[in-house]
Amino acid sequence: MRTISIVVPAYNESECVDELAARLRAVFEGLAPAYDFEAIIVENGSADDTYEKLLAIRGRDPRFKIVRLSRNFGAEGGVTAGLRHASGDAAVIMCADLQDPPEVIPRFIERWEQGYQNVYGVVTRRAGEGLVRRAATGVFYWLIDKLSDRPVPRNVSDFRLVDRRAYEALNRMHERNRMMRTMWGWIGFTSAPVEHVRPRRHGGKSTYAFARNVRFALNGILASSVAPLKLIPLFGITLAGMSFVTVVGLAIVWVRFGVPFAGYGTIVALILLMFGLVFLFLGIISEYVGMIFEEVRARPSFIVAAEHGFDDDRARP
Repeated sequence: MRTISIVVPAYNESECVDELAARLRAVFEGLAPAYDFEAIIVENGSADDTYEKLLAIRGRDPRFKIVRLSRNFGAEGGVTAGLRHASGDAAVIMCADLQDPPEVIPRFIERWEQGYQNVYGVVTRRAGEGLVRRAATGVFYWLIDKLSDRPVPRNVSDFRLVDRRAYEALNRMHERNRMMRTMWGWIGFTSAPVEHVRPRRHGGKSTYAFARNVRFALNGILASSVAPLKLIPLFGITLAGMSFVTVVGLAIVWVRFGVPFAGYGTIVALILLMFGLVFLFLGIISEYVGMIFEEVRARPSFIVAAEHGFDDDRARP
């Protein structure tokens, strides 16, 4: 019998975890006895009673295992912690708010049994999503696909099933600044999409904030590509070429018509433009320097405060 690990980071999901457990149990029973399951819920430093509810869920069903982190390490840190604790032949990564429907898991497993080692969810529609957020999502996926070292499918989500070989390969990657959906593409392995509708949150309040998500997108782009750095010499060459053509053109004008009127405004505008570009490029470089600083410090991606359901010391921060 093959084992499937379900990895779920949970932060302030008190109103969702009981429904999550019930729907996961229904999936487990529907796939029994062909598969065995373990559900690894990573409690990500919640401020509500998520942890207490998870302990009660584990008391009723030992297939649910709890990893409590010392604070909120973000969704990426929570997923990293869960995968370090996984022991299944494959692992399903999903969120706790039930916007990743557990009922899609059997379709993931079906594709996995066909030989695909990275079965990723593609969102066809997001219920309750406003125009601004849809536009921002579209821009993000276009940018990340153009700038990433490996192609990133449009509307791909973190909801996916990955084979043991794939998630063990990711566990050997120790960078601190990470965006999972681009890392899976870099790892490779045979991949296949599964389309699904992303419903509304089951309960509780969304932690979505536009500024925070812009920052997350920026970090993801910088962490997965050096393309922004390559833009700097490209701009330099382009501006140098434009400057050369302009000087030649002005020289011809001066020879034929004499020195024109004073161009104070033009000079000031060009100086401001150049300084603006200089500071823009310095900003890009500073972001990469900051990431290098984080990597050099080599702090762990997560810190475990408590574990329930694990009987060995296999997992490491």
